[in-house]
Amino acid sequence: MSVELNLEALAAWMRGIGEPVTGELSGTRVGQGQSNLTYRIDDEAGHSWIARRPPLGRLLASAHDVEREYRIMSALQGTGVPVPTTIGVCTDGGVADVPVFLMEHVEGTVVDDEETTRALSPEARRRLGLDLARTLAKIHAVDIDAVGLGELASRKPYAPRQLKRWTRQLGESRTQERPDLDALTQLLVDHQPESDEIGLVHGDFHVRNVIIDERSGEIRAVLDWELSTLGDPLADTGSALAYWTQAGEMPGGMFAASMVEGFPTRAEMTAEYLQASGRSGQSLGFWHVLGVWKVAIIAEGVYRRVLDNPANAAGFTPTPENIQALIDHGWDVARENGLAS
Repeated sequence: MSVELNLEALAAWMRGIGEPVTGELSGTRVGQGQSNLTYRIDDEAGHSWIARRPPLGRLLASAHDVEREYRIMSALQGTGVPVPTTIGVCTDGGVADVPVFLMEHVEGTVVDDEETTRALSPEARRRLGLDLARTLAKIHAVDIDAVGLGELASRKPYAPRQLKRWTRQLGESRTQERPDLDALTQLLVDHQPESDEIGLVHGDFHVRNVIIDERSGEIRAVLDWELSTLGDPLADTGSALAYWTQAGEMPGGMFAASMVEGFPTRAEMTAEYLQASGRSGQSLGFWHVLGVWKVAIIAEGVYRRVLDNPANAAGFTPTPENIQALIDHGWDVARENGLAS
């Protein structure tokens, strides 16, 4: 795949801020991400960095803000949350027509396909699953005011904000009429929990957004903070559960690492998180359904962007059938949690 950056201009900018760039830069698209585009950047001396830029084509107004992502990851340095060291944001129009966020390259493995998943030992798989839950608890323990993120977003009740935002995203990304998705939206509106806890929410926490030690399964870095905001921490946990597919649940044939033997179950993940965080899981069913609902809307948005510009495709691209399967799964989770009959 092509690198949508002017690497010669990027090298000049990097040298200007003191980065040790030797010779010419080369770049490679990495990851399965369908939102911000991610590249590994290498120089001739073997130094490596990661660059992120917004996707190509039509962008939604509030999405793909790499400068905001840089701010969040910079604030988390030294908090105990594992994040790469941030370097800066390049706004030089000679590098790209959009801002470009540069960070250190963290060595490790991203579990984003079946081959990588099955290469892990069963012990590493279990460690990874439980470490996801513990890392989520670390994120939710961050003192947002102390690290300068207290004004990152509104502190108003989170469920109405999420429903408003993602309903708008669906309206702007919609590729066809989906009355059952609209009905699921109304179900969530009718079952909003009361919550006054506000903390840092990652917003897209799942196994493909972390770098791990492939031998131990330990998490080395959490990536992709572009959807991070302030809100109810259990929303993150619900989203993580939405991505943690179990055997017999696979929506639309999409691969999920968590189906491979050795990973903990959703119940074990939930118990690990609640123990590490000290929280009650009373409203977790609502947030699990909302998490699946969001995944369906995100998939619709990815499909919309690929229709707009095929260059945005990377790895698996959702189909209308995949999106429908996610909607069906959302209704299954709603029934399991007593939100629907």
